[in-house]
Amino acid sequence: MGNTSLHNSISSRARALEASKIRAIAELGMHDPDVIPLWFGESAWRTGRVIVDAAIAALKAGNHLYQPNNGAVKLRQAICTYSNELLGSRIMPPQVTVTPSGMQGLMLAAEFLVTPGDRVVALEPSWPNIIGAFKATGAEIASVVITPKSGHWALDVEELIAALTPDTKAIVINSPNNPTGWTMNMEEQRMVLEHCRRHGIWIVADDVYTRLYRHGRHAPSFLSIAEPEDRLISVNSFSKCWSMTGWRLGWIVAPAAFEAKLGQLTEFNTSCTAGFVQEAGVAALQYGEAEIADLLEKIQTGYELTAERLSTFSRVEFIEPDGAFYCFFCVDGLTDSFAAASEILDQTKVGLAPGVAFGPQGEGYLRLCYAQPADVLEEAFVRLEPFLST
Repeated sequence: MGNTSLHNSISSRARALEASKIRAIAELGMHDPDVIPLWFGESAWRTGRVIVDAAIAALKAGNHLYQPNNGAVKLRQAICTYSNELLGSRIMPPQVTVTPSGMQGLMLAAEFLVTPGDRVVALEPSWPNIIGAFKATGAEIASVVITPKSGHWALDVEELIAALTPDTKAIVINSPNNPTGWTMNMEEQRMVLEHCRRHGIWIVADDVYTRLYRHGRHAPSFLSIAEPEDRLISVNSFSKCWSMTGWRLGWIVAPAAFEAKLGQLTEFNTSCTAGFVQEAGVAALQYGEAEIADLLEKIQTGYELTAERLSTFSRVEFIEPDGAFYCFFCVDGLTDSFAAASEILDQTKVGLAPGVAFGPQGEGYLRLCYAQPADVLEEAFVRLEPFLST
């Protein structure tokens, strides 16, 4: 059987999926110890001791067995307490499903909502995995673009509302946004929520960066204004603000009426999330505020350094982010960001994500994750200077 015949034997949806251009760049240099890796959404700091110790204790205590499909009761309750105290939400454990990663939560939401051919609206530039999950389940994607305006990222909310036609199944909103750091304000969220209520449109809110917000303790959240029966799925993760990327632990909040159905989908995907990892999640929620505060302080230092240095390069247009931990910057004359990221990696040994990885609107941009110690960022900018200045 030839390669073409073999390729054509798989589903059309699988054939249509594109490889991550972020991962493609990283694969070129991730095994080189001299590379400064600023390509992934991952901080340089390791998980806090209290979280690690909770997982070790759970393993030693024999927490090695299958868990409930929707997650351990202890963690689901801890998520409710955390969310309700932080956001003023009113969620209950039947609304919570624990997932092995925020990415799995997005995929679960897509599988739950999408019948092939459904229209799903997404914002771009966007982390490619978000749109990829919905494409993999057969959605037809319509995009609304986040654009620079007066040195900040902005969304025309009237354009977004106009795109949410009655035949739309869902809108996917990642706020704070990866890669831009754009953040939807509460007034915009209310407008979107009211419109979606009128037309029966689901909102999938990717809330992974909610705590990584530069203007308050948390970014505005649909959970703060939604009713329990609203067509809202909030996807979250322990990866970012608790520095737990490799642990693969997240959760979703959805209407309680679908607890059993989401449990079934989990059964057919992963069965459950590891119990000892869930114990680490409980510790993060109950004792991890100091970890978050420490990370935010480090990230702010990284942001200030990055903003200052990027603003000095003649080819760079710096656009201020409101959240997350990235700078998504435009480079004058850049027409092939993937080739540029490859060239930068080869010549400077600094790993950046190509803007085109986040959709066609991202061409001409590069993404830099500034969740690194100051000395690492300083060295990265010394290396980048020849490329970004001439």
